[in-house]
Order: sequence, then C-alpha cells, then structure tokens
Amino acid sequence: MTKPVVALVGRPNVGKSTLFNRLSGEPRAIVDNIPGTTRDRLFGESSWNGISFDIIDTGGIDPSSSRKDPLSIGSSDYIKQIRSQAEMAVQEADVILFITDASTGVTPADIEVAEMLRRNQKEVDGRFRPPVLLVVNKADSAGLRSNAVDFHELGMGEPYAISAVHGTGTGDLLDALVAEFPEAVEEEEDDSIKVAIVGKPNVGKSSLLNRLAGEERAIVSPIAGTTRDAIDTQIEYNGIKLTLIDTAGIRKRGKVEPGVEKFSVIRSMRSIERADVAILVLDATEGLSAQDAHIAGYIVEAWKSAVVVVNKWDAIEKDTYTMAQYTAKIQEDLKFMDYVPILFISAKTNQRVDQVLPMVIRVQEERLARLTTSQLNRIIQSAQDAHASPAHKGRSLRMYYGTQVRSDPPTFLIYVNDPALAHFTYIRYLENAIRKEYNFIGTPIRVIMRPRR
Repeated sequence: MTKPVVALVGRPNVGKSTLFNRLSGEPRAIVDNIPGTTRDRLFGESSWNGISFDIIDTGGIDPSSSRKDPLSIGSSDYIKQIRSQAEMAVQEADVILFITDASTGVTPADIEVAEMLRRNQKEVDGRFRPPVLLVVNKADSAGLRSNAVDFHELGMGEPYAISAVHGTGTGDLLDALVAEFPEAVEEEEDDSIKVAIVGKPNVGKSSLLNRLAGEERAIVSPIAGTTRDAIDTQIEYNGIKLTLIDTAGIRKRGKVEPGVEKFSVIRSMRSIERADVAILVLDATEGLSAQDAHIAGYIVEAWKSAVVVVNKWDAIEKDTYTMAQYTAKIQEDLKFMDYVPILFISAKTNQRVDQVLPMVIRVQEERLARLTTSQLNRIIQSAQDAHASPAHKGRSLRMYYGTQVRSDPPTFLIYVNDPALAHFTYIRYLENAIRKEYNFIGTPIRVIMRPRR
C-alpha cells in the first residue's frame, strides 16, 4: 500500500522547514530566518498513532531578490511560483498543510495562496480533494494563539494554532491530519519485477525505456526534464513479466527549479520505493558525479537492488583499457554499493542494450536467494576464526549461530553475546564473508545482531 503524502505549502519564512523537521524527527531541512532558504525539495517520513506517511517540504517560493518586501505579491514571477507550487501540491499530495504566520497576521500572499489552493481542488464524493488544513505557526504565546481567529478570513476552515519550534498544538494538528487520509486500498496482486529507471536529467532514461520496451512509449527530448511523471510500461521478457518505471530526472541539490520539476523529484523517489530493482543510468560523457552518488545513496537507503548502466558509450573515444578504467572509477566512487554490476551501453545505437534485462532478472533472482542455516553458520564460524572482533573494554564479540530470516532483500539474524560489541566495520566484514560464499550480485544484504536469550 502506498503511504499518504502530505505537502507543506505557504509563503516564505512561515516555518515550513521547522515543522518539517519536527514531523520527520530529524533536522534535515535548513532553517533560516531569510525567506526562501529552502531551495530544494526535501522528503521525510513520519507517523502518528501507528499511521505512517510521507511529508514534502516544498520551499521554493522564492521572491525576486530585487524586491524588498517578501510579503508583497507585486512580482509576476513570484505569483507564477506560488501558483506552480499550489497547483503541483494539489496534484501530488493527499493532504496539504497550508502554513501561515501568527506573528504577521494574514498577508496578501496568504490570501493569494489560499485562493490558488481552492481553485485547484476537485470535488470528489461531495468533498473537496485534497483537503487543506490551515496551520497558524509561530503561535508561541497566548496572545499570538489568540491571533489565529483572524485567519478565518482565508476561508480555509478552522485554523490550527501551533508552535513548530516548541511543539505546542502539533498533537491536535496530527490528529486532524491522519483523519483526512484516504482509506487504505489494497493494491492488486502484481507478480512482475518492478524496475525503476532513475538518474539525472538528460542521461537517456526515456531512450533506454523505449529500447527495452521495443516501442516509443516515452517522449525523448534533448531538453533536460522532459519526463515529468513516473511512467509504467509492462513488458514480458522470456516469459518473465516486468514493469518498467521511467522517472523524471533527479537534479543536483540546489538546482531543482520550483514548481513542476520539484514535484517530479518526489515521483522519482516514490518510484524507487516501489521498485525491486533500480537501473541507475549514468552519462558516459560526464562520468559519475556527486549527484549520481547521491541517487545511489537513495537506492541503498531504500534497500533496493540495482544495476548501473553507463549510457552514451558510443560517444566515448576508447581503447582496450577504457572500460576497465571506467569500471574501476565507478566502483571507487560507489564503495558503499560495490556489489552492483556495471553495464556499458548506447541507447541511441542499441549497443549492448540486450544485456540490461537479463542482468535485471539475474539481480532479482539474487535478491530472492536464500542460504541454508548450515551454510550461514559455516561462514560465521570461518569468519570468526579468521578474524575475531576487536575487544572493547576487555570484552569481545562472540557469535553463536545465525539464520536467514527473510529475502527481498536477504536478511541474516546472528545471535551474539552483546550486539553493542559489533562495530559497523566488523558487520561489513561479515557481509563480505557472506558474499564470498554467495555473491548476491546487485543486491544489498542485512546483517542483524541480537543477544542470545
């Protein structure tokens, strides 16, 4: 089931990022009293009363630097940015938190945002969707909380006076928020392999999709960011069903434009969450950039399997050693996922594209593989005999036995004397020992330590 998405929308400097940090439980958004500090979209997870949901800190409504008053709405560019944010929030979110500021009262910009949100809602079964909850932030005192009644002027329903900094009133807000979530609908059973094609804009993701699907299913354009939505294409390869998910490109942090493109990033991130295997497409003419590594990190954090595809290989001047040099450089830059296979292709000329789907299927098979308990315990014992864990305060980690508790991804539970004695470098050592026995190509593996009772 897909988790509900909550978008935080509002003019600059009303505390959207502060509320995002409180809801997500970690200070991921930059908080500053300079309006427009949040330049790129941030995504987080939160839960309330056992209900999990995704949150988006929209930011991006960035008034022109030539305007002295960030609360005025005289700039046509500013109006355009507000409209873009509001329209895309309505399209993407299940619930919108419209954030305002108790210390300033209702501003013309607040009125503009409210009107745009109303215009873009749709009536479904007698209710307007997505629902909008009016949040009056910075109500840090009794006097400021009393100002919340003035926000009835916006016609957005009952205002919720809160302090994102101190947490005041957030419980009531969250109760109201989860009550607005749509009823969970069980997704239809789909046994196909879900394959997300991800990467920066203009690296050839749509061209690769068209080659794999054997038809022109996605618009191909040299203009970066042409693909706005995640596009599902179902195909069959040698009797195996696959669902290819083409996504909008994920740009470098700080270079994601407000509006349509910024919301396309959340689609890409949700596509990774939906996938079994992610194809990370790189541009051979540019090499692996910091942003490529950033996307790879998203894949690892989501515990997804991956194949790295270096596209535009036809555009590279090469000799006998070029491919080996590229491979070594990518493996060095992606040390945290050195188990991932690397393919060199040209979607334009169809060079080696026929290797992509067989590799994806192989990686998925590895993702579902299982080791027997006897195999695993032999590996654990050999690893412990060859290299014992370093002692800490006179105590050493002692591993007794282990078992694979699940696949998708492969997860191993090892019973020990004290999990606190297991340094992450030793856990990585155990992962490598397991991979020597069974490669698990393209697939992350989990090693969990638990005290023996």
